[in-house]
Amino acid sequence: MRQHDTVFIGGDWVAPAGTGTIDVVSPHTEEVVGRVPDGTAADMDRAVAAARRAFDHGPWPRMTMAERAAVVGRLAEIYASRQAEMAELITLEMGSPITFSRMAQAPQPLAMLRYYAELGTTFPVEEERPGTFGPVTVRREPVGVVAAVVPWNVPQFVIMIKLAPALVAGCTVVVKPAPETPLDAYLLAEMVREAGVPDGVVNVVAAGREAGEHLVSHPGVDKVAFTGSTAAGRRIASICGEQLKRCTLELGGKSAAIILDDCDLPSVTGFLSIASLMNNGQACVAQSRILASRDRYDEVVDAVAAMVGSMPVGDPADPATGIGPLVAERQRERVEGYIRIGIEEGAKPVIGGLDRPCDRGWYVAPTVFAGVTNEMRVAREEIFGPVLTVIPYEDEADAVRIANDSDYGLAGTVWTADTEHGLDIARRVRTGNYGVNLFMIEPGAPFGGFKSSGIGRELGPEGLSSYLEYKSIARLG
Repeated sequence: MRQHDTVFIGGDWVAPAGTGTIDVVSPHTEEVVGRVPDGTAADMDRAVAAARRAFDHGPWPRMTMAERAAVVGRLAEIYASRQAEMAELITLEMGSPITFSRMAQAPQPLAMLRYYAELGTTFPVEEERPGTFGPVTVRREPVGVVAAVVPWNVPQFVIMIKLAPALVAGCTVVVKPAPETPLDAYLLAEMVREAGVPDGVVNVVAAGREAGEHLVSHPGVDKVAFTGSTAAGRRIASICGEQLKRCTLELGGKSAAIILDDCDLPSVTGFLSIASLMNNGQACVAQSRILASRDRYDEVVDAVAAMVGSMPVGDPADPATGIGPLVAERQRERVEGYIRIGIEEGAKPVIGGLDRPCDRGWYVAPTVFAGVTNEMRVAREEIFGPVLTVIPYEDEADAVRIANDSDYGLAGTVWTADTEHGLDIARRVRTGNYGVNLFMIEPGAPFGGFKSSGIGRELGPEGLSSYLEYKSIARLG
């Protein structure tokens, strides 16, 4: 078992203020596989104080952006050397299939580190603009102390999408990992220390909701970067609004995959299985609404059901596994609750349902619902599990209407033999991220959502800009 007795504050491993602990439980075996201190408000106070000192008095914000980028580059090299270890650790603590952990959970954070290490060497910190009486210098300066509050589903991805640009910008950071997945954050803290990041620039305290809210509302925090549920995002937004504190919110999704009649279904389903069921369906960008024309509806239902049925369910550490367990017992109960709701609403489970596929572990049967309308709860609410709904549309305009008929606007895809036509569809769907015949999150392109899917953007130059304040300096002559 991985036992940690300290928290990472001020560049050192220090004793926590309280005596409480967080047990990390394997979703596959239901056994305790790790234990870390349960951070308290006092721990958050110490972490913010350390980050505040590092920002107000330390060298980090006063280094050039290129100098900070070089440190982030060293962190990337260390991360690369421990990438396999990181992938295995995430699979252990939250049940992500090891193939997905090796393909995305560990490599994508590394790609972000490398991207921002490179961007930091060329990003303009100052520029000159013409003014009325003389030139104006427009300067970009770090926003300050950042609270990075992250969920459990893709823990390193959501940490790094915040940490990498914040570091290059010159900010200092307090990371609060989710109680379900603190172990990967501890491994990251070891790497941060080895990379020579100055003391207090990065602090890691695992904690629950109360200590997390204390961190978010702390007067020493200048910006909150949050990924999680829309309900929690609204609460954080209200706190930040009261305090006029900057915030970036990446929230929920209920994305639609539009299957056009000209697509080749056998070739589509291989890519669609990743787009819709990545990470056991526990992904905010999952393409969980499958839109099919009435002419090909039965064919699409059969193809999607066959796709899901071909994905082995079982031990996430086994490379043959396609779908592993859900992160916690409460998450299994939530997803099973939605399967019951779907049945009660009149949707037909063509595969899956309420029979559990494994005697041990927090598994649910991957489920495909047919006979779904976009008004049903299973089509409108984020389930966050391996549950797909297949919804019929009348024509292309109707498909776009259904895709847009959602409280969310995070992601989406279209599947077609005509890429240019797919690009036209993409322009008409109101989401922040879209794919034509695939779904990808690119480090160099902004990531975020419309509507209830969030506020602000991460990744790309836009992600770096969100950790910078703009200062205008006018002068005479």
